[in-house]
Amino acid sequence: MNRSRDWLGQALRDLDHARKSVSFRDYEWACFSSQQAAEKALKAVYLSLGMEAWGHDLVNLLRGLREAGLKVPRRLIECAAELDKHYVISRYPNGFAEGAPWEHYTRRDAEKCVKAGEKLVEWAKSIVENKQGGSR
Repeated sequence: MNRSRDWLGQALRDLDHARKSVSFRDYEWACFSSQQAAEKALKAVYLSLGMEAWGHDLVNLLRGLREAGLKVPRRLIECAAELDKHYVISRYPNGFAEGAPWEHYTRRDAEKCVKAGEKLVEWAKSIVENKQGGSR
């Protein structure tokens, strides 16, 4: 059974959560949710191609898709590299010399991550929908 639409649907929800987190000034959560949205969207692409994907490293996930024959624009690699930085430190206080993550994140950080997440999710969505014959 192909679950790519389930993964894509959750990616879209995570991206919506990231946007809401910006408005609530939960900037660290906006960054993490953007990373999660991108990760789930990329895994949806893998599933739509009949492949499996493991791990949380977005750059490596994109490399795997490139090796599978997909054209991955350079700007998406850059978005992935930005989001990869936030997978751990946005959630754990020991990512910084002192202070909790919320004390280190800014609106600018959050907005940058949301934009990166949007680019990755939209790219993935176009591939999944193309493989599945359009949207629901």
